Amino acid sequence: MTRRTVRIAMNGVTGRMGHRQHLVRSILALREQGGLDLGDGEVLWPEPVLVGRREHALRALAERHGLTEWSTDLDAVLADDGIDVYFDAQVTSARVGALTKAIEAGKHVYTEKPTAADAAGALALARLARDKGVKHGVVQDKLFLPGLLKLKRLIDGGFFGEILSVRGEFGYWVFEGDWQDAQRPSWNYRAEDGGGIVVDMFPHWEYVLHELFGRVTSVTAHVATHVPRRWDEQGKPYDATADDAAYGIFQLEGGAVAQINSSWAVRVHRDELVEFQVDGTHGSAVAGLRDCRVQHRSATPKPVWNPDIPATEPFRDQWQEVPDNAAFDNGFKAQWELFLRHVVLDEPYHWDLLAGARGVQLAELGLRSAAEGRRLDVPEVTL
Repeated sequence: MTRRTVRIAMNGVTGRMGHRQHLVRSILALREQGGLDLGDGEVLWPEPVLVGRREHALRALAERHGLTEWSTDLDAVLADDGIDVYFDAQVTSARVGALTKAIEAGKHVYTEKPTAADAAGALALARLARDKGVKHGVVQDKLFLPGLLKLKRLIDGGFFGEILSVRGEFGYWVFEGDWQDAQRPSWNYRAEDGGGIVVDMFPHWEYVLHELFGRVTSVTAHVATHVPRRWDEQGKPYDATADDAAYGIFQLEGGAVAQINSSWAVRVHRDELVEFQVDGTHGSAVAGLRDCRVQHRSATPKPVWNPDIPATEPFRDQWQEVPDNAAFDNGFKAQWELFLRHVVLDEPYHWDLLAGARGVQLAELGLRSAAEGRRLDVPEVTL
């Protein structure tokens, strides 16, 4: 086997998502399996270079995982001709500046979303990457989850007939931080720091809807800050200035309608933290992160509305589990593999900065819809 090393500057991996999903479960997992098999006797070996602002955290992280390269000097790392890829998992407010530097330095870039604070900034990044001729990708991890892969299998197989509607429920209760530590960082609840559930989740919903059901053509949204007072990592109270819940209606190209509720102020009464119910003329499905259940038209019961007697039908038991029929890898790792193959083998890849700009645009229009109290058209995003 011939080893082909790709050095990846990973910025923001001391944070929750950057550390767990991107460093440990993706890049380090690839190393543990011996690298990424490229075929013809060649294997890609990812070599991470940890980047961040906190020296002690970077040193500790590198020592924990047996890594030798880390730096608090982003400019110096980007000036290194040996760096092939720049990855960004920082807070949103720091992302555009760092990505711009990396693209200007001629590095291929892979980034978490949202890619920018507004659609104009996101489009500017996509245009810059195009003009500089670098490869670019945006994390769209939910497309690679087992539940949604099974859902796509159903769509591709024509199971639904004509798809009529999509209903999504996402969220959980994020502790306020006073008597139990919050599961999310405090900046998520400050609009001035780029927080808010719309900017966090609408980019996800855009690519899920776009890839599986059709382009979003209009949006109607209502947002709320249900929990206005929270406590930060130091136990100090602060005013939440960002939305912690969003209720959206999305018209899709082709006529289907999607309704998705997103909330960090809801207690979970469903099988998974996110679930999508898809209803079509020939059948329906409920897909979560891992599982997917279906009910075909030929097996649909005949419920009768009668509020005067207790329900006797076991509605959940009337659905059939969709089998795995495959081994599913970690969704983040699966997309990393595709992006790295795109970088070194030039294989097709379309989850790029333009796709990321569509997500930012939808979030921006969602917030504007809520502020103006009206439905807004979503124009196609082009370079």
